[in-house]
Amino acid sequence: MQKSNLDKIIENQKLRKSVICLTNIDSDEETILLKGESSRIEGLDQEIAQCVRYDSSKLVNVNGNNYFIDVYNPPLKLIIIGAVHIAQYLVDFAQNLSFDCKLIDPREGFANKERFPNTEIYNNWPDEVMESMGIDNRTAIVTLTHDPKIDDVALDFVLKKDCFYIGSLGSKKTHAARIERMSAKFSDEDIQKIHGPIGIDIGARSPSEIALSIISEIILSLRK
Repeated sequence: MQKSNLDKIIENQKLRKSVICLTNIDSDEETILLKGESSRIEGLDQEIAQCVRYDSSKLVNVNGNNYFIDVYNPPLKLIIIGAVHIAQYLVDFAQNLSFDCKLIDPREGFANKERFPNTEIYNNWPDEVMESMGIDNRTAIVTLTHDPKIDDVALDFVLKKDCFYIGSLGSKKTHAARIERMSAKFSDEDIQKIHGPIGIDIGARSPSEIALSIISEIILSLRK
């Protein structure tokens, strides 16, 4: 790879931008693209978009020419609001899937290193710290406290952001009440971004099963 192109990749990675290095295998010509930019080669943009979505790189043949699509996506980020029992399992699942996990809960009795030894913890209200977390289209948000005083503060902040997933714990009744509260401040389109009740319906009952249903829905939202 050319040094100038490597520098572009590093620079954009620092800005949490997805970068594609497109190499024409037959001519060794390299092109650097950002997510959404067109290669101006018929039939190739769809292949590039698929690689970006699936965090994959591959060799493709388009119109008789061979191209290597090399994708450099920013790390995935999961921000969890609420240090409940479910969160302990969710952090384990997410970290095994290479998510950078951050936990927000002002209640130090719940959010502490004894219960979450390998997690970045913020004993703050969500609106005090979320602005500095760089929420973008590689970020998932999960609210688990079941307490509107904490969860709603986080939702107020993220519903206008470009995160790829927002999910909130609670029953259908709880979610209906949440929608009613949010409707005073947000459009129906914004509110529909919230996955609630959270998780894929796998009949989950235990905290670990609920966490499994949540991380499955997150991955589905990322890849589908």
